[in-house]
Amino acid sequence: MKRLGIGIDFGTTNSAAAVFDGSTVTLIPLEQELLEKAALQTVQLDNDIAIMPSATYIDRKLQTKTGQSAIEQYIADNTGRTVELIPEVVAEVSQFVEHGEGAENSEGAENSEVETSTEKIYGAPVTDSGLQGRLFRGTKRLLGDSRVRRLLVFDHPFRLVALITPLLLRMRKALEDEVGKVTSAHLGHPVNFEGKDPHRNQLALSRLGEAYKYAGVTEQHFYPEPIAAAASYLHNNPGVAGDVLLTVDFGGGTLDLCVLKRRGETFDVVTTHGIGLGGDHIDQLLFRKLLFPLLGEGEMWRRPGFDREVIETRFPFEEFADLLLNWAVTYTLNQNKYTTPVMECIEQGGPGRRKFERLREVIKHNLSYMLFARIKAFKAALSSQPSARLDIPEIDVDVTLTRAEFEALIARPLQQISESVDVTLQQAQLAPEQIDIVLRTGGSSLIPAVRSLLEARFGDKVVDHDPFTSVATGLAIASYHGLQP
Repeated sequence: MKRLGIGIDFGTTNSAAAVFDGSTVTLIPLEQELLEKAALQTVQLDNDIAIMPSATYIDRKLQTKTGQSAIEQYIADNTGRTVELIPEVVAEVSQFVEHGEGAENSEGAENSEVETSTEKIYGAPVTDSGLQGRLFRGTKRLLGDSRVRRLLVFDHPFRLVALITPLLLRMRKALEDEVGKVTSAHLGHPVNFEGKDPHRNQLALSRLGEAYKYAGVTEQHFYPEPIAAAASYLHNNPGVAGDVLLTVDFGGGTLDLCVLKRRGETFDVVTTHGIGLGGDHIDQLLFRKLLFPLLGEGEMWRRPGFDREVIETRFPFEEFADLLLNWAVTYTLNQNKYTTPVMECIEQGGPGRRKFERLREVIKHNLSYMLFARIKAFKAALSSQPSARLDIPEIDVDVTLTRAEFEALIARPLQQISESVDVTLQQAQLAPEQIDIVLRTGGSSLIPAVRSLLEARFGDKVVDHDPFTSVATGLAIASYHGLQP
């Protein structure tokens, strides 16, 4: 049987898989449904079919969907749905109740009629009675948190491992559709998983290993993602000049760096470094800075008080903020305790009315996912244009931003990237001029300010390489050659 290298990149935002036969790397089509739609609509998807959203949707029957279909099902089930929270039973108290007035008959109290009375104790209203399913996105972020062991799904406690396994199983099956039985693979992981737990990396890899085992990948070779990206680049560019390579892998959830020194046809890993910073964090920052002020942040809320007194306070937008920024749970805003103050602010009129009408539309039609999709497209446009429009006709928003204004908004993340480069060079005990190649990869690395930051320090040594698939292809190459980190 022909030897093959198998690589699986389970990412925070998206996932990919690849196969290497010694000469050619093949990306695996994980989103077959998109491929079928493209065939029907004569649409060219290129690598889109190889990139699968890292999403899991579980319905009330505990049936599971993954990838893009999971997101689409979540949106369909929650668009326009009013959320009604009902109290949850937290305990039951039972006691004996004796009928009659305590009188004993001639045979004594033993013959008195006794029943058991049970009273249910209800807690706060926290159960969404109309919820059709739970969507889990970015579960990878939780793997290193020892406090998070199980998540409740319709009264059934699901371990994190159980939420990840369906995604990994789908990738293994897609691989097997292409190459046959798959039990062994190189598996990507960030240098440092997100979180503050000092043992987060060990815990996260243990959980990932268990999930891969349940998915049928029993021979596991964990491999750091930035090293895999570097292996992919060196394989594709065997004659490139220079022996010392710095990789900057800026993805959806983490920023990962490494320094390699080539040694003939292979290489030595000098150092690695990573922090919890990714494109998702920038998307949330843009949402907060650009859209929050257009949705009512900072506006006043006037309502009647006692004796016809008018109470005026600042609208409690902070209660809405986290739910808007985490689109998978934005639908929970569609309940009375949130919608009532929004409607009161609309009815009060004034200059803020249109802002609260937008907020109502976002809540009523569950638009947060769509808003983030527009923000991602807006961010991508700013990567190739000096300015771009964030055009969202659904809520009457049209914002134009220059690239300079965008870079000012993301100044802190850019500073964090610069600091991470400093740390990596210090660990490697190298000066910038001793670096021969600076590899820029990961979807978030396409931001021009990231390239400018690197070029300011390393000049023309900065090169780009397959931002969305370099890790998966590098894992396959590393698997074929049996490379170890």
